[in-house]
Amino acid sequence: MRLCNKVVLITGAGSGIGRSTALVFAKEGASVIVNDLTAAAGEETEAAIRSEGGKALFIQADVTDPASVQKMVARAIGEYGRIDVLFNNAGISGVGALHEVEPDAWDRIVRVNVRGVYLPSKYVLPHMMERRNGSIINMSSCVAEIGLARRASYAATKGAVLALTKSMQVDYASYNIRVNALLPGTILTPFVEKYLKESYDDPQAGLDGIRRRQLSGDLGLPEDVAQAALFLASDESKFMMGSPLYIDGGAVFGKNA
Repeated sequence: MRLCNKVVLITGAGSGIGRSTALVFAKEGASVIVNDLTAAAGEETEAAIRSEGGKALFIQADVTDPASVQKMVARAIGEYGRIDVLFNNAGISGVGALHEVEPDAWDRIVRVNVRGVYLPSKYVLPHMMERRNGSIINMSSCVAEIGLARRASYAATKGAVLALTKSMQVDYASYNIRVNALLPGTILTPFVEKYLKESYDDPQAGLDGIRRRQLSGDLGLPEDVAQAALFLASDESKFMMGSPLYIDGGAVFGKNA
């Protein structure tokens, strides 16, 4: 029970990595606050946790809207009295070289992926500062470290999240608050499956191309990232501060011949 008695807020927990992490955290003893913009998805995660004897509370909120995030944090504090771990997981992807990306699409991905980290952190941090304890996990990506074709908007936001993580750590280290980032490679989530079907005439050929980017020769699973998040949420990572944690199957540091 590596998260026994900890209260954890996970944004974007209705599917994919967020849902897998919520299930893992609950099994490890955490009280999980499940956040998602889509009620049906969030409620499904909450029900899955409770069906296995875990503790969960779904709170619908838009991580890009200040009033919505404030209301979510206030309810969580009212219910549990504290938030020990914040996992800023919510995010969206974007496809296209820079000249192909329309301004509205650019603004949307920046709004979700960067503002969606800023706002939950902004309203959770004062409670962590008051208690002088906490762990914040920000979802970056290995594309913050490498060039990847036709991912300009996504790479820009995930690079911003990594830089923000390091700056936050400097500001909040004196409050015993740790801030670290996860940098996954391509993970086989429902979003990626949908992307393959919509973006390739031959989805299998697209999948094979993605596999070749990673030394592992395959895509990661949501559970792989969930286990890394568990490490950062637990006291086992107490000496990690402002660190990028790669779960990328070797995409950053190597290339298959």
